[in-house]
Amino acid sequence: MTDNARIYLDHNSTTPPFPEVIDLVAETYKTAYANPGSRHAEGRQARRVLEAARESMAERLGCLPEEVIFTSGGTESTNLALRGLAYGKPGKILMTPGDHPASRKTCEDLRSYGWSICEIPVKDNGLIDREQLADLPWEEIRLACVLLAHNGTGVVQNFGKLGKLCVKHNIPLHVDAVQAVGRIPINFQNMRVMTLSLAAHKFGGPRGIGALLIRQGLKMQPVVTGGFQEQGKRPGTEPTALIAGMARALEMCVDDFEARVKTLSDLRDRLQTGLEAKCRPVEINGSQEHRLPNTLNISFPGVDGEALLVALDLAGIACSLGSTCASGSAEPAPILLAMNKQEEIYSSAVRFSVGVQNTLAEMDDAVERITRVVSKMRNV
Repeated sequence: MTDNARIYLDHNSTTPPFPEVIDLVAETYKTAYANPGSRHAEGRQARRVLEAARESMAERLGCLPEEVIFTSGGTESTNLALRGLAYGKPGKILMTPGDHPASRKTCEDLRSYGWSICEIPVKDNGLIDREQLADLPWEEIRLACVLLAHNGTGVVQNFGKLGKLCVKHNIPLHVDAVQAVGRIPINFQNMRVMTLSLAAHKFGGPRGIGALLIRQGLKMQPVVTGGFQEQGKRPGTEPTALIAGMARALEMCVDDFEARVKTLSDLRDRLQTGLEAKCRPVEINGSQEHRLPNTLNISFPGVDGEALLVALDLAGIACSLGSTCASGSAEPAPILLAMNKQEEIYSSAVRFSVGVQNTLAEMDDAVERITRVVSKMRNV
């Protein structure tokens, strides 16, 4: 690897689409270009491709094909779920701290309709504090939203107890699984949730396409009106080629799941071990036992995170701050504040997220580059 070769360690922001997906999308634009709602032969061909993709995704997500609703991505899916479920008498919306803005901003907007936000306590490792769940004001809660895998820390929540309480109190639970799908097992039928959002570009699929899983029989208000598509829950002509690409990407991730997870965890661990050895002092943020196999949120005390991000970019390392979609923002990551991290920790946090396209040699190279940058910034 040459010294000026860039190393992409920002797969939680977006993944490069798999070459097979790019080829399939291009081919589908040629062979299934018609409107899948049209009743002629060309339209029926597009419909066959679309429904085959739906069935493929349902099989790999543990749901029924009719529970898969196609959207433009994770943000729209989460908006559709939360706004669609927030009808009737308003109350409190239960959510985890540091949620993605797709959830947080939507819930904040619902305040103008009489809703309020109630946060689920988390421990210093980012996991839900299940001991305190019983003390929440359940009689006032009307809707719940949980981030399954945190995009900043990679922490994966076990919300089994929360799900049971939501069922007990008849509270619909939405799960943002945008970072989780393709990286950890998902079985919608076995989860005590009503809706689940995902986005193709997080697991090697094309941008501009995602899905919302909606439990069969659940009544939801559509956010957009104007057509019969997707059972009337998400009107608009379906982008058949993008849907086919998303299904193919999910097939590749799930059908080769164990090998891909091992590749990701080996890469992440190689990077973490190297940085812990050469960049001391460092602190790993979030549970190391319950996290995505590809995510490392790490702090370098004594270094400003914003400046470090710029310096790493100049050194050929693409990464992100340890915050939630905080591009252009100098605000501390809310999840790190909720985890009671001190200023020297949250202000120096950086997120590295690897992908199957990375190599162990890149991890070793990245350790050397990061070490040089951090040492220079610390004046070591």
